Amino acid sequence: MSTTGKPSGSRRVLRGRARSLAVASLAGGLAVALAACSGGPASTNAVGDGKGGTSIEATLAFTLSSGFDPSNASSAVATAVNQHVFEGLVDLDPITREPYNALAKSDPTPGADGRTYTVTLRDGAKFSDGTAVTAEDVAWSFTRVLKPADPKAPPLMQGFVSFLDSVTAKDATTVEFTLKYPFALFSERIAVIKIVPKAKTGDAAAAKAFDTAPIGSGPFKVDSASKESGVKLSKNANYNGPRAAKVETMTWNTTTEASARVSDLQGGRVQAIEAVPYLNVDSLKDKYTIDVKQAFNQVFLMFNNSAAPFSDKRVRQALHYAIDKEAVIKTALNGYGSPATSYLDEGNKAYQKAATVYDYNPDKAKALLQEAGVTNLSFRLDTTDSSVVKDVAPLVIEQWKKIGVTATLNTVPSSAIYGDIVPKDTFRVLMATGDPSVFGVDTDLLMRWYYFGETWPGQRYRWSDADRKAMSDLLDKAAQTSDEAARKVLWKQALDMAADQVPLYPILHTKVVTAYDPAKVDGFSGASTTGLYFLGTGRTG
Repeated sequence: MSTTGKPSGSRRVLRGRARSLAVASLAGGLAVALAACSGGPASTNAVGDGKGGTSIEATLAFTLSSGFDPSNASSAVATAVNQHVFEGLVDLDPITREPYNALAKSDPTPGADGRTYTVTLRDGAKFSDGTAVTAEDVAWSFTRVLKPADPKAPPLMQGFVSFLDSVTAKDATTVEFTLKYPFALFSERIAVIKIVPKAKTGDAAAAKAFDTAPIGSGPFKVDSASKESGVKLSKNANYNGPRAAKVETMTWNTTTEASARVSDLQGGRVQAIEAVPYLNVDSLKDKYTIDVKQAFNQVFLMFNNSAAPFSDKRVRQALHYAIDKEAVIKTALNGYGSPATSYLDEGNKAYQKAATVYDYNPDKAKALLQEAGVTNLSFRLDTTDSSVVKDVAPLVIEQWKKIGVTATLNTVPSSAIYGDIVPKDTFRVLMATGDPSVFGVDTDLLMRWYYFGETWPGQRYRWSDADRKAMSDLLDKAAQTSDEAARKVLWKQALDMAADQVPLYPILHTKVVTAYDPAKVDGFSGASTTGLYFLGTGRTG
């Protein structure tokens, strides 16, 4: 996901949100493949006629930067599309984040020991190509994530389902899950695995083709998609689930330019836009509905924890204490954000304030650097080209100067950050954004994204083996704890460890602003994460 454009003055316009979740090795090649399969128009702002009736038109804040295979899809656009195209056995409502049975006919049935679950498929469920969804497809969808063909390159979703041992088809419509240990969040967690047809994903060649031409059992199907021309979807005539499409087609513009999104809405070409520029809220609110929601979406600092002086946590802590977050939020976000007081945002129902909170304290920052024996600290600050990061980073660099720290700015697209810069030994400090809450909002899931497994702690911020094990043990112990109060205590320990160690840790959590025309769409609400979601939305004008 990338954004373009320059900040406009000291009170900068936020031109988009970004989630730095993309897998760099996928982004380049897949964008080319997606463009090749697209029959869309040349300009992302030329799609859709805005005339209403049986279609919805919308403008998203990002361009397509990954494929659609739900085992690995990571870009903001792809994950939003997948919510309309694929189903899990259980899905999370993208707005309320509450679980509901999707492909599952009824709630998963637990075994007596809590280590097995049985799920029966919805009667008559079909993929968009007309083939039946079978228990074998379900078992395969989980198995390809749990036991990939290349164990050295596990799918992104694997860390979220590490509690599973095996998934098997008992008959054509019944699936049995065997767990490594009882897991209290089973029903909502299996929502991260979307069901795909085994016949279309059974080998590497088939999976590669599927990535650009997805087939799911959800209410919509993808007709065309590319980075340049956005996404076109149409109603899946074979869908018989609980979230039936209320329009025949959808056309999603994709642009990182804030002014283009606002123009699309005001010109009547679309009915909804995401990532409303904060300075445009007042001018839009008289005619359009503005949804403002606290988000997990965070601007974070990530360090190479194996490289001096950032291998010393006091140096990492000093750089956090030196940031006047309230001033940054006021200037860069026009107030639409919250200083991080925990890894979780304060809007999360499981929020717990961390034992260490990095209130603005330049004197303490200087003292920590002195304790660490660090003077005249100078380094390159790498950043993604997310518009919010581009607005925040220069302010942070100026504040670091007040404690005698010099940072030079290097801004490049996410694909280059995670594909080229971070893997090198020369990498030191990154500022980027991230929002795994698109997959779920429970503490276990959100913490496992950044603090569990190989991708982030091992390959990116290079956390020590001891710290990685300590965090993994806490998360695993909490996951195996059936008592909710005891689990909350363990999660608090994990949150406190992340706050104390700050190997990767938020500076702030943003607020998400969505705008839509209430005279033209019915049943729509903005989400507290990236993307626009039209499940159950119809056109009224």
